[in-house]
Amino acid sequence: MVKVITYGTYDLLHQGHINLLRRAKELGDYLIVGVTSDSFDRGRGKLNVRNNVLERVEAVKATGYADEVIIEDYLGQKIDDIQKYDVDIFAIGSDWEGKFDYLNEYCKVVYLSRTEGISSTMLREESQVNYRVGIVGSGRIANRFVPESKVVNGAEVTAVMNPDANKTEAFAQMHGLKAYNDYDQFLQNVDLVYVASPHLTHYDYVKNALLADKHVLCEIPFVLSKEQALELFTLAEERNLVLLEASKTAFCPAFGHIVTLVKSGIIGDVVDVKASLSKQVLPPTRELDSTQAGGAMNEHAPLCLLAIMKLLGLDWHDMNFHSRMENGVDIYTKGVINYPHATASFTLGIGVKTEGNLVVSGTKGYIYVPAPWWLTDFFEVRYEDQTKNKKYFYSYDGEGLRYEIQEWLSMIVNERKICYKLRPQESVAIAEVIEKFKNHDNVTEI
Repeated sequence: MVKVITYGTYDLLHQGHINLLRRAKELGDYLIVGVTSDSFDRGRGKLNVRNNVLERVEAVKATGYADEVIIEDYLGQKIDDIQKYDVDIFAIGSDWEGKFDYLNEYCKVVYLSRTEGISSTMLREESQVNYRVGIVGSGRIANRFVPESKVVNGAEVTAVMNPDANKTEAFAQMHGLKAYNDYDQFLQNVDLVYVASPHLTHYDYVKNALLADKHVLCEIPFVLSKEQALELFTLAEERNLVLLEASKTAFCPAFGHIVTLVKSGIIGDVVDVKASLSKQVLPPTRELDSTQAGGAMNEHAPLCLLAIMKLLGLDWHDMNFHSRMENGVDIYTKGVINYPHATASFTLGIGVKTEGNLVVSGTKGYIYVPAPWWLTDFFEVRYEDQTKNKKYFYSYDGEGLRYEIQEWLSMIVNERKICYKLRPQESVAIAEVIEKFKNHDNVTEI
């Protein structure tokens, strides 16, 4: 049997794709098609917001040419796949002529002529919708959001809103935006709203944006109570709007693959998850101000809780916290969450330094993600027999905000209200844990 493998994005699947798949299939007896994951498409220089990876996989299957479909989501995977599947021929479009000659060491490389006059880029440009994005807030994360949005198709930041006129004007001049101090006026002049304001203002800004029929992306922590989170997601659902928590780790390629590998059973049954995150800050700063919801839990818990909940779920049994407090805020908190068949812990600091890694322990092995795990471009699966260990490398582009912007716009364009990478119930559960800490449920001061 002659095995053939080919790869592509297959965004907006068209006749050119179908012709290429047909020609690849004719080269052998069995065709494996690698569909690239939802990550940065360097060929276009833009992130795709049209069809997500699951939709693209289904489109490839529907052509009838693929005997097997796999997902390509890490650097160097082509060599791994060729050896893993015992491939005889690697086929790719002629626009990549010469780029994959290095694979001749592993199999025969064939460049296939492409169909002239049609491409995904052409179709995308013809159907492109550009949304006016307005930013609420003008702080550090908002400054990173503007350049990150420029590498995502369909997003154009046009406005900024902040009650502080001086800060708004300075931010607007820096980024070439329209400045607003009145929220209602701001909402009338944008299509989408990104909330990057102080924690305690998130609820009101998000609710008013939804009532104005705007899709919303809100920075972490989303809100600080379960009731508020449930209310906002219910409102978004009732008004047929996309509401997404801006947890950039949830949408980055490496973290998604960690979750997939764990769910596949590669390390057996998960017994323990340990996540830590710290940033030492000095006063005066919002992070150390109790009147602005400062503290290690409010600042860092959403990312660590994300990892725990994606890997172990939401059906925990109990939890407790151990904190060191200064001036009304926790400068250090360790939380322990117990599940029926596993346990998890998170260590957070804004005045105490921690390692900042992620360790997922299973009955067959463990996954080690070095600091800073929440921005990871590398992790390793480790076993008792070290010869079986495997390292995974990924691209983590820019500040990482582009991944959450991509998902947000993809949901809007494709009319998807639920994101499997970060579901509403997970955002609600994260808010619930933060609220438990705020209410001093099982909190021990050290």
